[in-house]
Amino acid sequence: MASLRFTRPTTRCARPRQPPSQRRTFLPNPFEALNSALPSSSSPPQILTAVRTLPYPSAPVYSIIADVPNYQHFLPYCQRSDITKWSAPDKVYGRRWPSEGTLTSGFGGITESFVSRVYCIPGRYVESVGGNTETSLKTEDIAHHLDGGQQAAERREGENGLLTHLRSKWTVEAIQNDQTQVSLAVEFAFANPMYAALSGGVAPKVADFMIKAFEKRVQELLTNNPDMVRASLAELDGSRLKR
Repeated sequence: MASLRFTRPTTRCARPRQPPSQRRTFLPNPFEALNSALPSSSSPPQILTAVRTLPYPSAPVYSIIADVPNYQHFLPYCQRSDITKWSAPDKVYGRRWPSEGTLTSGFGGITESFVSRVYCIPGRYVESVGGNTETSLKTEDIAHHLDGGQQAAERREGENGLLTHLRSKWTVEAIQNDQTQVSLAVEFAFANPMYAALSGGVAPKVADFMIKAFEKRVQELLTNNPDMVRASLAELDGSRLKR
């Protein structure tokens, strides 16, 4: 809580100081309201995980998870989800995948935008990273994202604000009887250990919150569009069949 300071009245009216603008990460940051005046010292990363088994083949499930532009239609509090860069066509399916995204979220009259680099290994992984966090994926598997080295060149330091590390990684795996196991891991580290302590009641719910939203989205789309169920990634375009 900020302290109150009383000063003698003057005849001049000072202009209110504008807070510096700050780019944020792809995942919404629910901890921005915490007092940033606390002394900083980096805390170790926390890892949150969630797993679901869905009764559908893996191709449409993966395509829906990778469909970042449509997040605004089902992810709670997401007002806009824009892809600002796309990858080169991948070598297997010839599809372009999200490569950098801006997500705008709103709650209680407050709106913020979050930026991240996105990496897709078709049919297997969708990973987003913010700031100086490195991708965990192999360079040879994400060559379609690294065409010309643009992502590495445009990385911005200090982009995360309260977070010194942020990575979300979706893993999609086909299992028996046309079922798919979907795993989500969210890694984050606060610039100050105090934030980690104060966020204890909120942070553990993030991964489960996200995977539930995707589970519902997959069920609704594939129930209403049965032709998508047997489609390959080459035949899909985000959350629909190619026209």
